Amino acid sequence: MRSDWSYPAPRFGILGAWDRFVGPGATRAEQLLSAVSATLAAAGVCVHAAVAVSGWSLIEYVLAALLAFDIVGGVVTNATASAKRWYHRDGQGRREQLGFVALHGIHVAIVAALFLDWSIFYFAYAYGYILVAAVATLEVPIRLQRSVALLASVGAVFSQLYLLMPAPGVEWFLPLLALKLLVSHLTVEEPYVAWESRP
Repeated sequence: MRSDWSYPAPRFGILGAWDRFVGPGATRAEQLLSAVSATLAAAGVCVHAAVAVSGWSLIEYVLAALLAFDIVGGVVTNATASAKRWYHRDGQGRREQLGFVALHGIHVAIVAALFLDWSIFYFAYAYGYILVAAVATLEVPIRLQRSVALLASVGAVFSQLYLLMPAPGVEWFLPLLALKLLVSHLTVEEPYVAWESRP
């Protein structure tokens, strides 16, 4: 199996926006895997909340579903060969990588405000943890990136279990956010050619 860092130019219009999101040239299998996993996650979070969590408002259901869709979809999408080619292309350095991670402070703020009654501690700890872990992942040699990112994800699990205030219905948030940003997005891995294009 061989790797290939080349990618087609993004298309125009809304299709081009999609290409820039999932990576130009994303295969049907990559897109289907991402879409199905994201949709199942969003639905699963809502079903769980309806059964096991009382008192959620409509906006809480909507935002929890959107968070689950984005994060689980991102775990899958950012790990695809097409996304690796795009997000680690020439010109995408530490500044761009950290900028992508930093944007997810919005996600952390939503959880802290809506599901944890404006918990400043949760926001500061969770966001700070992700940013520090992202810097650590980017600063080690490429051969150690995946190990450091996975270790940081383990730390996110223990942080959620033992340090942070429980957020009923969104307990999955910080560990999965770490997987999306640190393991799937930041790590540099070889983008193998698609099965159908193998010689």
